[in-house]
Amino acid sequence: MQQQLIKWYDRPWAAFIFFTRLPFWRLHQPPRPCYSSVVEWWPLVGWLTGGIMAAILYFAPLVLPYSVAVLLAVVARILLTGALHEDGLADFFDGFGGGGTDRERILAIMKDSHIGTYGVLSLILYVAMLYLCLYNLSPLMAALTVLAADPYAKMLSAQLTQMMPYARTEETAKAHTVYRRMSLPSGILLALQGLLPMGAYVYLLHTHIDWQWLLFVPCLTMYFLYLFVWRRLRGYTGDCCGAFFLLIELSVYLVVNLQPYSA
Repeated sequence: MQQQLIKWYDRPWAAFIFFTRLPFWRLHQPPRPCYSSVVEWWPLVGWLTGGIMAAILYFAPLVLPYSVAVLLAVVARILLTGALHEDGLADFFDGFGGGGTDRERILAIMKDSHIGTYGVLSLILYVAMLYLCLYNLSPLMAALTVLAADPYAKMLSAQLTQMMPYARTEETAKAHTVYRRMSLPSGILLALQGLLPMGAYVYLLHTHIDWQWLLFVPCLTMYFLYLFVWRRLRGYTGDCCGAFFLLIELSVYLVVNLQPYSA
C-alpha cells in the first residue's frame, strides 16, 4: 500500500482536529503520521481558542454583565476543546494525589476514566481561580492577556514532550499517539507560535506590567512541574501535558493580577 504524501498543511490541520472539537475533519483528513507532531502546532491552536475567548471577554460585556461574559468565555473554551485539558488536569491530580510514589499505580489511576476526590477538587479550584483572575481585569486587559497567555502556555507545555520520554507505550496511550522528537525547524516554529502573541502583548503593555516576571514565572512553574513529574514517573503522559498547560496559563493570569495597570 502506497504511503500517503504529507502536505505542508497536514500537520497543523491535524493539530486543530486533535485539540478541538470543531469539525475540521469534515474538510480534510490528514494522514495518521501527522498526529505524532500535533504538539508542535499546539500554540497555533491557542490562537484560535484564545481568540474566541478574547472576543467573548471584550464584546459580550456590551450586552451582558461582565461576570456573565467571563463565565461564557471559560465555558466556550471548554466546549471548543471538549474539556481535553480539564480532563488531563483532573487525571493528573487524581494520579499523583492517590498514587503516592508508586509509578505504576499513578499511571493506572490517570488512565482510569472515573474521577476521584483530588480530580474534583482540582477542577473546582482551577475554574474558580481562572474566573476570578479574569474577572479582576478589565474586559480589554482580560482579552489581551488571554490572547497572549494561551499560546505561550501551550508553547512551554509542549517542551515536556522533549524533556522526557513518554511514560507508556503507543498501544496503551489514551489517544494511541506518541509525540515525535522535534527537529530544529519545528522547534523554531513552535517558539514563534507562542512568543509572537506574548511579544505583542508585552510591547503594547510594557508600561503597565513587569514583563520580566510575566515571562519568568510561567517558565519557573513549568520547571517545577517538570521536576515533580520526573521524580515520580520518569516520563510524561498526555494528561501531564494538559495539566501543565492549564497551570502554566493560570500562572500568567496570577502575575498579571499582581501588576498595577491602567488598561
